[in-house]
Amino acid sequence: MQSTNDSDIESWHDFEVASRKEIIALLRGIGEKRQLVRMVIRRGTEVCVSAILDVDPDNNTLTLDGSADPEQHRRFANVGRMAFETSLDKIRILFASEEVHATTFEDTPAFTIPIPETLIRLQRREFYRMATPVSNPVSVVIRLPQDAGGGTHVFPLADISCGGIAILDNKLVLGSTIGQSYTGCRIDLPDVGAVQTTLMIRNSVDLTLLNDKTNRRLGCAFVDISRGGLASVQKYITKLERERNARLAGLG
Repeated sequence: MQSTNDSDIESWHDFEVASRKEIIALLRGIGEKRQLVRMVIRRGTEVCVSAILDVDPDNNTLTLDGSADPEQHRRFANVGRMAFETSLDKIRILFASEEVHATTFEDTPAFTIPIPETLIRLQRREFYRMATPVSNPVSVVIRLPQDAGGGTHVFPLADISCGGIAILDNKLVLGSTIGQSYTGCRIDLPDVGAVQTTLMIRNSVDLTLLNDKTNRRLGCAFVDISRGGLASVQKYITKLERERNARLAGLG
């Protein structure tokens, strides 16, 4: 299961579910199938694996299994805002809560939160990553802030999804600080057009190449991408899938 935090939930507003009846049904389904629920705090730096124990619409409460570590249980019960991630029938489910309370359920430690007013439901296609072709490369133009040297720089993409992109920074121009954001980025999608968005660094990996040079791969999430921009990204991913399927059919 992929890591998540509040930025995920804010970025995927187009996949929001607001029907209380549907939310309750989804949460009950997750509980009945005993799906794991990741409780995430402090921008993803600490995670507690839990499960849904009870959904009580009358009292507007969702009860989750507590942490086996008493100290972690106390930290999570007092942290305030928390992000949650789980899945149901291969559909990724995200939600958040401003309130987390320690309680007991059938004499075991547990957490309660209000039943979320909204949640995000993502089909596989929404966060499926597609490698970008070497023969027709995709690039992103990023403007650096003045305190980082300023100017605009072009970076090739390693892959793309409707949640974000992976950038190859072989000259180590960009910082690798998790949470660093770059505004006004332009992704040029061949045969589709340009997409404007803010990019937030979510992960960084330094790769050593065969010639002993270092290349940096930065995983970046879309922040505040427009509905039209997201549609363009999906259109491009669909195009890549069709081209790949055609090649496979030709090989067959």
